[in-house]
Amino acid sequence: MFVRRHLRAIWLSVLAVPALLLTASPPAAAADASQAAPAVTIAKTCSPDPLRPARFPTTPRIDNRFYPLTPGMQFFLDGVVITPDGVSHPHRIATTVTDLTKVIDGVHTLVIYDVDIQDGVLQEAELFFVAQRSDGSIWTLGEYPEEYDNGTLTGAPSTWITGIARARAGQAMLADPKLGTPTYLQGLAPAVGFHDCATVVQTGQRTCVQVGCFNDVLVVDEFAPNDPEGGHQRKFYAPGVGNIQVAAAGGVDPEALQLTKSAELCPAAFAAVRSAVLAQDARGYQVSPDVYAKTPRAQRTLHADTC
Repeated sequence: MFVRRHLRAIWLSVLAVPALLLTASPPAAAADASQAAPAVTIAKTCSPDPLRPARFPTTPRIDNRFYPLTPGMQFFLDGVVITPDGVSHPHRIATTVTDLTKVIDGVHTLVIYDVDIQDGVLQEAELFFVAQRSDGSIWTLGEYPEEYDNGTLTGAPSTWITGIARARAGQAMLADPKLGTPTYLQGLAPAVGFHDCATVVQTGQRTCVQVGCFNDVLVVDEFAPNDPEGGHQRKFYAPGVGNIQVAAAGGVDPEALQLTKSAELCPAAFAAVRSAVLAQDARGYQVSPDVYAKTPRAQRTLHADTC
């Protein structure tokens, strides 16, 4: 699952989205506290690594131990975001792994669909594109986040695609995350002010959230070098599951989220999500003519075995 580090302090209206995305129960209690992080050196910035498109398969498959993304799976992260006035607001990220692919910068990526809901209303519907390289590392090659106000699409100003306007792909997950691994780039898009870095700060942790307790959890610290006031964010990844918790580490609009539900979608629900994603993909060619329109259309080239 992908959770943005920074949240816009605006409250938006509900847009019609597949009903399943809005029905999971919120968390009954906060996640159990994890062990304190040991002292780890976190660099103040990070640099791009080569993407190496030839090392990606033509049929995307993402089975990294800490970030498996199986088409047909849907995940809910629920919690709160605290705004500068000290008020807590309910926040939900609903993530669906689609069976659609999109070729970006020569790489066949898997299309992931994020719906961001705060105070019960939709803020953003995002398509982002990931692929796993032959060495097991997972890369993010772009994002198309639509923003809404009072049910009306206002645009997608944060859209970025690697290879366009000097944007560079980054790693969503290392092939073999270990303590001492240098701080690494998660994505770089100068045209939209996006530059995120990450550092492995804990391994082998036990973390409890609403859906259960997990062992051998990986903890990653994320930050934006060009936005020091934004603070840092900690993400917790459980083997075989993925992102189970998000914790604030200072900064503006800190958020705390935990995994409250994960399930394999049945055909009808999955078809509804797929239809919404294809419609958003098509809309992107008008909304973002200078960036998103330069990519080929998303295609259904995978066949997920849903419930």
